[in-house]
Amino acid sequence: MAAKAQEFSSVWTRPQRQRRDQPALSREQIVSEALALLDTEGYDALSMRKLGARLNAGATSLYTHVTNKDEILELVIDEAFGEVHEPATIAPENWRADLLALGRDVRDTVLRHPWMSTAITGAGLAYLGPNLMRLSNAMLATLEAAGFDDREADRASNAFWAFVLGSAGTETAMLTSVSRSGLSEQEWFAKMMAMSEQAVRGYPHVAKRYSVYRELDPTQSRNDFFDSELELILDGLEFRRDHAK
Repeated sequence: MAAKAQEFSSVWTRPQRQRRDQPALSREQIVSEALALLDTEGYDALSMRKLGARLNAGATSLYTHVTNKDEILELVIDEAFGEVHEPATIAPENWRADLLALGRDVRDTVLRHPWMSTAITGAGLAYLGPNLMRLSNAMLATLEAAGFDDREADRASNAFWAFVLGSAGTETAMLTSVSRSGLSEQEWFAKMMAMSEQAVRGYPHVAKRYSVYRELDPTQSRNDFFDSELELILDGLEFRRDHAK
């Protein structure tokens, strides 16, 4: 007999429940403490038992609001995305600047909360959260106002999120390695360049780029690379819009 398919579950698809005993443990308390735990101790530190201990409540008390750890992550991911600002107004002529600013804000949020890069890969229904919905809605409104049809706006939005979250995830992984090394970012970068010199000698196209990277300030270059790479995506979107049949 085929195994029964696992049902999808999301904290966003059912109403909040309230405990009758006092003092009640609120969803807001759970989210706030989970966010503090993740920010201070990292993704692997989060468990129902540990979170319950920090809240002076048994793990079973958490199940009033969530069914498992994944649903806590859905809540906390969306709480972190609440730090991201959407465009104040939708102006067609500002669509590129608005999306660049949005991308920077998303990136900065992920870098402030390094656990997000890991958590979001396993939180498949996190996009149902109100803050992610708010940002997605603003992005689609911006693209539609700029002249993209519904299909192209949807694809552009997907490309935007894929790049920004993927880029921020790679950056987070590098910065985690820097932190664990005990070196400054500049020291770590110089050491990595020195270690890579031998490996890239047989690959001339890669090697000439390393010779350029060696002269860069690593912190500033991370910012510059993100902007220029996102601009490439915006260039492509603009070209497609302007040359659509």
